[in-house]
Amino acid sequence: MTTSDTKSTNQSGVNPNFDLALNKRYNLDKVFAIATWVATSFALLVLVVLLIDVLTDGIGRLNWSFLTSFSSRRASSSGILAPLVGTIWLLVITALISFPLGVGAGIFLEEYAKDNWFTRLIEINIANLAAVPSIIYGLLGLQIFVRLIEPITKGRSVLAGALTLSLLILPIIIITTREALRAVPDSLRQAGFALGANRWQIIREQIFPIALPGILTGTILALSRAIGETAPLIVIGAVGFITFLPDPSLKGLQSSFTALPIQIFDWVSRPQVEFHQNAAAGIIVLMIVLLLMNSTAIFLRNKFQQSR
Repeated sequence: MTTSDTKSTNQSGVNPNFDLALNKRYNLDKVFAIATWVATSFALLVLVVLLIDVLTDGIGRLNWSFLTSFSSRRASSSGILAPLVGTIWLLVITALISFPLGVGAGIFLEEYAKDNWFTRLIEINIANLAAVPSIIYGLLGLQIFVRLIEPITKGRSVLAGALTLSLLILPIIIITTREALRAVPDSLRQAGFALGANRWQIIREQIFPIALPGILTGTILALSRAIGETAPLIVIGAVGFITFLPDPSLKGLQSSFTALPIQIFDWVSRPQVEFHQNAAAGIIVLMIVLLLMNSTAIFLRNKFQQSR
């Protein structure tokens, strides 16, 4: 140690410059923590203001008649029966299409596919597709499901809407499935192989049941995103004014449809204040549906985790 270094060291043997640098780092950490708290508080404040505004405008319009009435030219007698049923119908069909495809693709990529350039290219494309704006999926659905395979979907129908929303959430389900499978310890796979089981038996009996809570949680959250989308449904031609319920059959899948986001968009676009109140009430109903779905995801996750 040089003479200058010796003079700059205090009696406890600690360099004062080191103390200053350490205090500076702690101060910067405090500033960053305060900034994050301010950003979080501001976001929560904006959310609370929006919720209060929606509840103030829509809670008085929310009643049984509103839930069981069809849309009308008069705001006082208009309801959300058709959009609510259409949303549930879309949700069921989208889940039936996207869950097996997304989970199957995730299992294949994680458990069966070899690590080569082609697999890595697919993984990169799936990750990129998860960030594509929803309106792009709407344009894709318009070209493929509404126009190209019109003999099957009958154009602007429930089936076309469900297929479009399935495309929207498939990358999310695939990524979630792969992450859930990756979280399972590899020792379980090796133990299964040591006991003479083949790969499918190991996945079916050991890996998939353990990963199922995470897969279900990701799938339900992806579906929650799907039912709140407006742009893809507008592009493929969802109708904002319907006075009938879709028939729960193949013919019903090929009929016109509406959904809660479309109905809310239609009401907000009108100049009358009464329709804006209807839109606020529709937003409340949509939020309740989303909360129920998120609660279902938490319940299923906890249930399967406890059972394992």
